[in-house]
Amino acid sequence: MNTTTTKKTKTDGLTHELSRLIGKENVLHLLEDRICYSYDGSKQKYLPDVVVRPQSAQHVSGILRFAYEQEIPVYPRGAGSGLTGGAVPVKGGIVLDFTQMNHIVEISPEDLTATVEPGVITQTLQNEVAKHKLFYPPDPASAPFSTIGGNVAECSGGITGLKYGVTRDYILALEVVLANGSIIHTGRKTLKSVTGYDLTRLFVGSEGTMGVFTQITVKLLPLPEKIETLLAFFATTQDAVQSASQIIFNNLLPRAMEFIDKSSINCVKGYKQEIQIPAEVNALLLIDVDGRESSVKAEASLIEKIVRENNALTIASAKSSKERNTLWEVRRAISPALYNIAPYKINEDICVPRSRILEILDRIASIHKQYPSLKVASFGHIGDGNIHVNVMYDNGEQQRALAERMIEEILRNTVEVGGTVSGEHGIGNVKSAFLSLEIPPMELGIMKDIKQLFDPKGILNPGKIF
Repeated sequence: MNTTTTKKTKTDGLTHELSRLIGKENVLHLLEDRICYSYDGSKQKYLPDVVVRPQSAQHVSGILRFAYEQEIPVYPRGAGSGLTGGAVPVKGGIVLDFTQMNHIVEISPEDLTATVEPGVITQTLQNEVAKHKLFYPPDPASAPFSTIGGNVAECSGGITGLKYGVTRDYILALEVVLANGSIIHTGRKTLKSVTGYDLTRLFVGSEGTMGVFTQITVKLLPLPEKIETLLAFFATTQDAVQSASQIIFNNLLPRAMEFIDKSSINCVKGYKQEIQIPAEVNALLLIDVDGRESSVKAEASLIEKIVRENNALTIASAKSSKERNTLWEVRRAISPALYNIAPYKINEDICVPRSRILEILDRIASIHKQYPSLKVASFGHIGDGNIHVNVMYDNGEQQRALAERMIEEILRNTVEVGGTVSGEHGIGNVKSAFLSLEIPPMELGIMKDIKQLFDPKGILNPGKIF
């Protein structure tokens, strides 16, 4: 029997058994369907043997029980927007597509909580709770299409991380299906609980390697009354970084504070945005302030004073949502506009202590000089030290190899200054080779032991993290 026939027989067997468990309408086995699930935002391609679309925790339990018995790899998937390969089925097997489990189970304004299924789109939840004058703060750039389940699996960050923290700070309770199909519940639907080990936080950020989320309870906050936005233009990166430091030093905590470097600025000029950026501008700070209207006005005024004292060339401000969108278009346009520089890019998400931001930017510039054929653009959440370093290159194995070598140098330097190789994207399989740069052998061994405890047969998202 040839390889093609063997694979077809394997797929047919899986399809038959999974159709029996959850209904044939929830099982995809045609090649054209499986190709759609072979990649994620990292642009790798690995073909799964079959794709299932569970409708309930019981469906997930049955699928995992079967997979556990047969030792078949299982790859949970939300929207496939991850950038480190978290959802790609590197060993084939079963892809669990959670887009059908997309219900908001409950919003409880009195308790400041919401309970959702993992396939709920992040922005959908934000919009729904806003109707109750509530606020779900985690706000990754992918919020219009990424799912809550994926956000929890990666412990996603985003632009509001400076003031409000990341996804793990808002997860109160989880319903989790373990590798053997058992369903467990962690945490409580209370704002405080210190009973036993914090299993909830253990699962957050585990990237689908220890269990599969089927229900998530999140903490909500009152919706801020007012948001005001400032866009500050600087002649030097140093002035922009110093301004950001001075804002925090003066006990001001913006909702968001984004840094944009010269390369990124050059990309967005004229690219779907209305803001005119003068030629002498080499760095930008985009700052959101939120809260009660009176406090927002006072804080925005103080921030404007600080950036002027730190040599801001000019400042644009927005009071209305329309004006805010115009200013934020500068930031939103960066990622697609970068492809004007080169057709391929590697997007890193290093994070360093705020006091070392200027140093790491200088180190990146120094490293770049060794790779003149590559292009580099840096932007990101300067308030919490999270910088997106984009290394761009032309087609070809040699260029790709150079880009990967440069990335490794940047990550090594990041760890040297006390930073982390991933502030919000996770590890997946893209960064697994760099895990040991940051995590010592004993701590890494403990992590592997925990993985073994929850997934003794290694069927949950194999090939990721370790």
